[in-house]
Amino acid sequence: MRLLVETLCLAGHTVDLLTYHEGEDIQLEGLTIVRIANIPGVRNVPIGFSWKKLVCDIFLSFKLIQMCMSNDYQVIHAVEESIYPALLVKVFSKKYLVYDMDSSMADQLVEKWNALHFIKGGLDAFEKLAVRKSDAVIAVCEDLADKAEDYKKTRESIFVVEDVALPARETGNIIDNIRMDNKLTGQIALYVGNLEHYQGIDLMLEGYSKSTQKDQLTLLIIGGRQDDIDKYRQKASALGIAQNVFFLGPRPVDDLGAYLVQADILVSPRLKGNNTPMKIYSYMGSGKVILATKIQSHTQVLDDASAELVAPEADEVARGFDDLVANKNRRAELGKAASILADEKYSYPAFQKKINDIYARIQ
Repeated sequence: MRLLVETLCLAGHTVDLLTYHEGEDIQLEGLTIVRIANIPGVRNVPIGFSWKKLVCDIFLSFKLIQMCMSNDYQVIHAVEESIYPALLVKVFSKKYLVYDMDSSMADQLVEKWNALHFIKGGLDAFEKLAVRKSDAVIAVCEDLADKAEDYKKTRESIFVVEDVALPARETGNIIDNIRMDNKLTGQIALYVGNLEHYQGIDLMLEGYSKSTQKDQLTLLIIGGRQDDIDKYRQKASALGIAQNVFFLGPRPVDDLGAYLVQADILVSPRLKGNNTPMKIYSYMGSGKVILATKIQSHTQVLDDASAELVAPEADEVARGFDDLVANKNRRAELGKAASILADEKYSYPAFQKKINDIYARIQ
């Protein structure tokens, strides 16, 4: 979101950013940040669906309607679920509506709660309504763009703007030196992200436990809630690999690049899904080799020339670890190829050009 706002302001647009009551303010010429009222008892709103986010979205909806009644906006740029109150505003106005589609909310809800499967048709219908009633749709990946096209029956007003690789940087005084701090020798495999089941943490641990090279490789995991960390520590212990698996807990997103460059292998063992994980672009930009499962989430960005892609099976993950640990040249070759691809297609300048081209068409 920050990169989007920066791009629009640098292009000379005036932006009112309506957001939640918590978060860090940024200063940009042309930007005004508008926050919803403080809500008692609602703090640290997590990513993904939650009761806290639902309450905040209700407050945000009323604030959006109030702002649109008081200001003569030309464009409403609605991200994720904010599209629904924006659709209501569009009914009573002629404002141009852009739907920033970062995920399929219907698929995301059903993946998280299987009990919602029986109302999947209704959830899809709401998503279809959002796509068809929007003047333009910005999808975060090709798979989502294809889904939007199925809903809209045309590709003309559907655009793909992928996430951006965060800049990699060497460690400094304010960033942990994970090798020295944990007294590590040999190579380091690093996973970054939440520890939900679909991320494939079980698969990664099981694959690592079967690797013939694990004595030369330490597995580090950044992210996750404490209850998930405790659960996977127990699994690592049961697999007999606890001494070589370190759970470092959450770290600031802004420091991601500084951790990535300290690893030898970056791991994304996701089990299923179509959306490309945001971290993949930063993985690519780091220049380090990526070990990822061969599923749609990954293969619409990566291929066998830019990553070590393996089937989502423990034996295959183990083979991937073994091949990369034993072959320094292959690690360097795949890491460089991914980095070049990130510079060409997923850099900040590439992102800016795509957004500016879309808004030029809107004007």
